[in-house]
Amino acid sequence: MKTASPWRQFALSVLVTGTSLVALPQATPTPSRSQQEILRKLVAAAIERTQHSVHYDPSYVRIPYPGGDVPADTGVCTDEVIRAYRALGIDLQKEVHEDMVQNFVVYPHNWRRLLARPDSNIDHRRVPNLMVFFNRKGQTLTSNNIAENYSPGDLVTWDLGGGVPHIGIVVDRKSRQTGRYMIVHNIGQGPKMEDVLFNWKITGHYRYFGPTS
Repeated sequence: MKTASPWRQFALSVLVTGTSLVALPQATPTPSRSQQEILRKLVAAAIERTQHSVHYDPSYVRIPYPGGDVPADTGVCTDEVIRAYRALGIDLQKEVHEDMVQNFVVYPHNWRRLLARPDSNIDHRRVPNLMVFFNRKGQTLTSNNIAENYSPGDLVTWDLGGGVPHIGIVVDRKSRQTGRYMIVHNIGQGPKMEDVLFNWKITGHYRYFGPTS
């Protein structure tokens, strides 16, 4: 009997376990001028989000496509990332959905019993899906406990404990206490800017500049 190649064995394990193909982290690259401008605008949009009153609501909601959003006064951590990018004209709902339609097998299947195909109402609002998407379409950077490796505009994901995922955006305001860049995120009390980079286990570190032409 012919033995499958190591790559095929790994690919089969992906299909069985639902584990996503993940690129190796890379050293932090220097963004181009156009990319720097995108990051600057993303940071400004993220900080602006802290002026909004949002109560935490993870409910499944049917929304228009593309450009859909849950009610403005509701949302979860992913919605703050989605809304910040949308302020730049980048629609994560559309980008994630299109990639999932073409590459559904590489995305997490945590919800297979509920979802057998892409769903534009919810897919972009799930942290594990965003992690795969940013890895595929953006830059995957090193995740460690060195504060200097995290720059404004970077996206960070965490495990809050018990496998509960979270996501936030690094902004250009520093904590007076630690000197670290702060994070805009929504962990239950609406969008806040806080010094929480190392409060939980970091599971991902990304940059995303929008769809390539």
